[in-house]
Amino acid sequence: MKVAVTGSSGLIGTALAASLLADGHTVVRLVRRPPRAADEVRWDPRAADAGEPALDGIDACVHLAGAGVGDHRWTRRYKAEIRASRVLATRALATALAAARPRPRALVAASAIGWYGDTGGREVTEDAPAGKGFLSRMVCDWEAAAEPARSADIRVAHVRSGLVLSKAGGVLARLAMPARLGLLPRFGDGSQVMSWISLTDEIRAIRFLLHDEDRSGPFNLTAPNPVTDAELTAALHHAFRRPDFSWLRVPRPVLKLALGELSSELLTSARVLPRKLLEAGFQFEYTTVGAALSAEFKTPAA
Repeated sequence: MKVAVTGSSGLIGTALAASLLADGHTVVRLVRRPPRAADEVRWDPRAADAGEPALDGIDACVHLAGAGVGDHRWTRRYKAEIRASRVLATRALATALAAARPRPRALVAASAIGWYGDTGGREVTEDAPAGKGFLSRMVCDWEAAAEPARSADIRVAHVRSGLVLSKAGGVLARLAMPARLGLLPRFGDGSQVMSWISLTDEIRAIRFLLHDEDRSGPFNLTAPNPVTDAELTAALHHAFRRPDFSWLRVPRPVLKLALGELSSELLTSARVLPRKLLEAGFQFEYTTVGAALSAEFKTPAA
């Protein structure tokens, strides 16, 4: 299979490309800078001379590119960047895929559990409506931007990823340093539910949807057992064999003062379950956060 991948230099894209190549597939990396290797094609959908990427002959595409939600404080300008890097880029890519000859069979497009917003810890599955905050509205428009591909009869699967656990990057890499010292605090009261997935299962699920010709629409990429922030903190301290001081906390007002609107990423509570993946027959390798962290950091499981 010949697969085009955007965001191939990111945490998930790097792991996905390596997994596909290891199994003998061909990967075409769509990059915004001048190509540095034979498998790269330059394409920046917001550049004046972007044109359309050379997607003829592609069997499928995995679209992972987008500005990091947690990389900067959410100023008005950066919120516009988050939105444009997802909505506009997805629409441009979907249009290019629809114009390719022959058309690719599938588009697996990144999305996020931000779709649901703060549910107060209530269980939600793929049929739940979108929330009302900035991220929920953005994710709703992000998924809708793939319509040109759907209209061209390209199968589109949206992967609503939770917190991806990997020591190589993302939120877990930021939490690991204080956890190694036994100084990782709870955020707020620690009761907010965090829906997570191991990087291993994230890649396995993307590939599962890439190859399954019958699966389209949204899929929650979250492990079946979400945890509270307090439980994740305790599991991280256990992974590094450090004591867990439950009294160590960053109060909500302090977090909001320090991070502004971005603090909602650490305080939002949503118990997101992978109903459609499980119904499709996908089997998770890591169903508990203790096992996922143990595998990631090569330590005994809780």
